[in-house]
Amino acid sequence: MSVVPIRKRVVGWMMFDWASQPYNTLLLTFIFGPYFAEIVSNSYIHEGLSPGEANAQAQSVWGAGQAVIGLIIALAAPVLGALADNTGRRLPFIWVFSLLYVVGAAGLWWALPGEFNVFYVLIVFGIGFIGMEFATTFTNAMLPDLGPPNETGRLSGTGWAVGYLGGLVALIIMLLFFAESSVGRTLLGIPPLFGLDPELREGTRLVGPFAALWYMVFMIPFFLWVREEKPLYAKAPGGVSKALVELKRTISKLPKTPSLSAYLASSMIYRDALNGLYAFGGVYAKLVLGWSVIDIGIFGILAVVTGALFAWLGGRADRRYGSKPVIVWSILVLILATVGIASIAPGEVAWLPVSDAPVLLGRSIPDIAFYLCGAMIGAAGGTVQAASRAMLVKQGNPNRMTEAFGLYALAGKATAFLAPALIAFVTSMSDSQRLGVTPVIGLFLLGLILLIWVKPQGEDKSVWASAR
Repeated sequence: MSVVPIRKRVVGWMMFDWASQPYNTLLLTFIFGPYFAEIVSNSYIHEGLSPGEANAQAQSVWGAGQAVIGLIIALAAPVLGALADNTGRRLPFIWVFSLLYVVGAAGLWWALPGEFNVFYVLIVFGIGFIGMEFATTFTNAMLPDLGPPNETGRLSGTGWAVGYLGGLVALIIMLLFFAESSVGRTLLGIPPLFGLDPELREGTRLVGPFAALWYMVFMIPFFLWVREEKPLYAKAPGGVSKALVELKRTISKLPKTPSLSAYLASSMIYRDALNGLYAFGGVYAKLVLGWSVIDIGIFGILAVVTGALFAWLGGRADRRYGSKPVIVWSILVLILATVGIASIAPGEVAWLPVSDAPVLLGRSIPDIAFYLCGAMIGAAGGTVQAASRAMLVKQGNPNRMTEAFGLYALAGKATAFLAPALIAFVTSMSDSQRLGVTPVIGLFLLGLILLIWVKPQGEDKSVWASAR
């Protein structure tokens, strides 16, 4: 096997972020998620529910689907991570889960508005999302092999910025040429390309196959240039049974590693809150502010641009100040943005009455305020995710890094039901979708408190000496 220069390996590794990001940007948040909410809400209205009740039901169905997907990821990720560490292989797992990504994304083409099967759509979406999450787990575990420890923050931040840029380019292409508005026109004011039928929402439904094709094309550099490091010690045989034994041993040691334990708990909470914002941001804009897919897409462009810029800047700040301060400041900004979102409604900003008349580029004051909150979420969200990935490298066992990222995925999904469930519960009890997002603030605060017990540089490395 030819030796690949380290620079090419780094570029190839970052191309995974570029290739995979459209699943989050296009499918979860800005195009398919709002499309799902629109179709499901309309179906409930046709069944006799009021628009408010229908919107709440649609939000609950989407949240329940995300919770089930999160549970599957939570149960499987640490076992798969332990198995990968025992075999010393990561690339075969990435191949398998890349296939799930492509199959799941492409399958969303059949989410026709007139024949919309909620269970089929959630299952297919889940297959692709699980593929994306697990491929990310194994790719993240390669981060320590790409450079010295003091460079992981910069590499993580740059990689995350590259991912955001990939999502941005994909989103712009979809909005300009394919995703149609209520009048059947794209952002350019033209019908969807290739004769796609706006009546059947073919331009919007193309987002699934488009994301699948995007992934296949841009993963080519990854598979050509990324190579696995030769294991520093012999890998033990035993397959899944051995992996379960190793995982059990790792979990049993968590009380002896308080910094890692506190970090896993903290990241579990604040990442769950952030994922709640991502999963419901576009849905909220659709159901509360009445935005079209095009409006939400423009909102997405702004959020992705700020996400890319600040993920890159955050990587530089991480190298200079460390991961923990970057995470803390990012969470504070996210709290402020969430409070801002809860205060916005048609004719109202910061719980004060304002005019709904257009004031800038056809946008009202509430619209502009929501754009600003989206920019803050994009900026802080990109920064905190890049810094969190770098922080785990400092906290985890260097000899079992894939397992550590498996636990990280478990922490990120173990309470994946919590934010959607709290949002659905508060929405139902208050009969207000605005108040429904407020539990996210409490989750961010709890995650911030748990960071108090996290050591910036992780555990004493002697703790891991006997963990092989």
